[in-house]
Amino acid sequence: MATFLSMIITFGIALALLLVAFCVVKWWNLRAIGVTPVPLFTFMAILFTSGLDVGLIMFPLGEFPTYADAENAADYGFTNPLAIEFGFWGFLIWSFYFLTSFYFCVIEPRVKFFEIPFVRLLNNIVIVGTCAFTASLFLIYLPFYIPEVGDGETVITTFYLIVFCVILAAAYSSTDIKFVRVLSVGSTVLFLGLIVFMWLYGGMGIGGLATNLSDLTTGYFGNIHKFATPINDYHEFYLFWWFAWSIMIGQFTSRFVGGLRTQYLLLALLVIPSIPLAIWFSVLYHYYANGIETTGLLNISMVIVGVTFVINSLDSLIRLYSDNLSLTPAKLGKAGYVVGNVAVLFGLTLAFQSQWLQIQWIGAVVVGIYLVCVVYILVKKRAEVAGITASPEGNTLDFARIDSSH
Repeated sequence: MATFLSMIITFGIALALLLVAFCVVKWWNLRAIGVTPVPLFTFMAILFTSGLDVGLIMFPLGEFPTYADAENAADYGFTNPLAIEFGFWGFLIWSFYFLTSFYFCVIEPRVKFFEIPFVRLLNNIVIVGTCAFTASLFLIYLPFYIPEVGDGETVITTFYLIVFCVILAAAYSSTDIKFVRVLSVGSTVLFLGLIVFMWLYGGMGIGGLATNLSDLTTGYFGNIHKFATPINDYHEFYLFWWFAWSIMIGQFTSRFVGGLRTQYLLLALLVIPSIPLAIWFSVLYHYYANGIETTGLLNISMVIVGVTFVINSLDSLIRLYSDNLSLTPAKLGKAGYVVGNVAVLFGLTLAFQSQWLQIQWIGAVVVGIYLVCVVYILVKKRAEVAGITASPEGNTLDFARIDSSH
């Protein structure tokens, strides 16, 4: 099974990167405009906070020791642990989000592949499942960051209650799209504030940060090709995780694209999110390398930012599958909408937490959707796609449009 999954993800990455190159060459100077465009900073905040989840906050400190263990984890020996962490989260894999954002902004309105009933159903199963996986990660890692509540290892009732409240908050905020701007910009500001706070608290200084950033960039970009295929089973898990997110994040964020031309959209998605990621990992690595404990106020700060990331991610995904399935607050009533989403997501969260479901399965389904979509276009919509020269009619660069959307 593992070998078969490795073949699937390797094929998926190759296909995605090939399609990225095709889109950039074919529509090099096309101006991409979504249905509710926003300025670049807001768009990147929405993408950054929707396209990442609590793992960004809670994973690295637990992963650095593994990446540094040359005896038991020789697969990572080709570069330093900081570059490995960045390679799992930054730069190259953000091209997946470019591909799907560009597709749903420019191509899907002409193709309507995701309006095919079976594809729509399958896509929404993927979205709901990935929502629950996000919440389950939060549940699993909470004890490590709030050991004061329990023994630091056991998931107790309090942690289930916290996750339930987070899902409830996300379901409520998803009732109006205007919340997304507040959530995304707020989450971004909190994250940047956390970076500055931990940098100052750790006494890292400018020199320490510069050294770590240098090690990261040299270690990553000198070995970037090694991150394009699975290094081992754990990297394979990460890659499936990114694929599981890619279609739904592109579908959601495409509506906010604010007039960037194709090549600049790709450049923005590769570079802009990678900068805070590189700084964040460099700061955390300083804590790991110097044995600095992240207890008390530091843990609380990390949990607060983690909570906002989870709410933000779930908000965007709940809104997406609810719109796709026409299960909106207007149709169900706000109370029915919130209760229904909370019940479904909390139940599936428990299924992921017990490892009854695996994110690799969802990622494999997404690779299949990529392939079938390409075949569908080649067979049935080749002329329509070949004739694309601009964003869909009606998509105008009106940044005030989001204020009238719900």
